[in-house]
Amino acid sequence: MNTSNLSNRNQYVLVTGATSGFGYEFAKLFAKDGYNLILVARNETRLQQITDELKQQYDVEVTPLPKNLFDKNAAREIYNKTKEMGITVNILINDAGQGEWGKFTESDIQRQLDIIQLNITSLVELTYCFLKDMVARDEGKILQLGSEVSKSPTPLMAVYAATKSFVLSFSEALMNELKNTKVTVTVLMPGASDTDFFHKAGAEKTVIYREKELSTPEDVVLDGYEALMKGENRIIAGGKAKMNVMMSNVMPDKAGAANLRKKMEASDKNPREGRKQSGHQASRIERESINEQTKKNSGDYEKNENEKNESIAAQK
Repeated sequence: MNTSNLSNRNQYVLVTGATSGFGYEFAKLFAKDGYNLILVARNETRLQQITDELKQQYDVEVTPLPKNLFDKNAAREIYNKTKEMGITVNILINDAGQGEWGKFTESDIQRQLDIIQLNITSLVELTYCFLKDMVARDEGKILQLGSEVSKSPTPLMAVYAATKSFVLSFSEALMNELKNTKVTVTVLMPGASDTDFFHKAGAEKTVIYREKELSTPEDVVLDGYEALMKGENRIIAGGKAKMNVMMSNVMPDKAGAANLRKKMEASDKNPREGRKQSGHQASRIERESINEQTKKNSGDYEKNENEKNESIAAQK
C-alpha cells in the first residue's frame, strides 16, 4: 500500500466516468495524492473492482456511486447522495462524455439527444449543484473535459464537437463570474486519445483512429491535473493538440471543418493493419464488458427496458 499525502486526508474528489479512460487516470492520481474519492460510472461491477483496487493500493476512502448520467435525474441524485452522506466535495471532475460518428441526418436522433444530455445537461447540473456550495465556502475546484474540437466544427462528429464548444464557452463564462473568489474552473482540452471513445462512438474505423498517433490517457490527465491544482483556466494537452487549436484559431471555420472531415472519414487502410483496440488497460476492459453485453465490437452499452421506455416517453 502506498503512503498517501496526509494533508489531503479530509478532502473529497468526485470523478465521473471513473471506470475507464481519463476518469480512471484522474482517480488514480488523486488517490496517490491522498484525496478521498467518490467514483461515478454506470457499470456497478466494474466500479466496485476499481474501488477495491484503489483502496488496496492507496490508504484513502473510496465510495462507488453507480449512476448513469444519460439519465436526466442522475446529476441531482448524485448531489443529493453526497449531502445525505455528509460529504463536502472539494474537487469535481466532470469527465463523463461521449460522441457519435457519422452524418447527422443518418444517425439515431435519440442517441444524439442522449449525448447532449450527457455532455451538456448533466455536466451543467453537476456544476451548478456543487459550484453553489463551493462559492458559499469560497473554496473548490472544477475540471471540465473539453476537447481540441471545442474550437472547430467537426463533420461526422457534429453534435459531439458542438457539445464541447458549449463546455468551453460555459466554463469560460464561469471563470469570469468567479474571478473574485477562491473557486477555480479549469477546462482540459485533449486531442484524439487512446481511450474507448472511438469504439463507443462507432468511429473505430476512421483515419484518425486507425492511422494517427493518439495521446495516452496518462499524459493527458497529468497535464489536466497539474493545471487544475494550479488554478489555471485552460490546458491544451499535448503538442499536437496545441498545434491543432492554434490552426483552428487562425483558419476560417470552413477550412477547419474540411481538414477535420479528412481525419474523420473511414480509413481505406487494410483492415488487418492499423489500430484495432485501445492500448489503455482500463479502457480495454470496459470495451470487453460492452462487447460482452452487446455482442458487438462497436458502440455503447445497450439501454435496458426501463431506459428505452423513458426515451420513448420523453419523445411524446
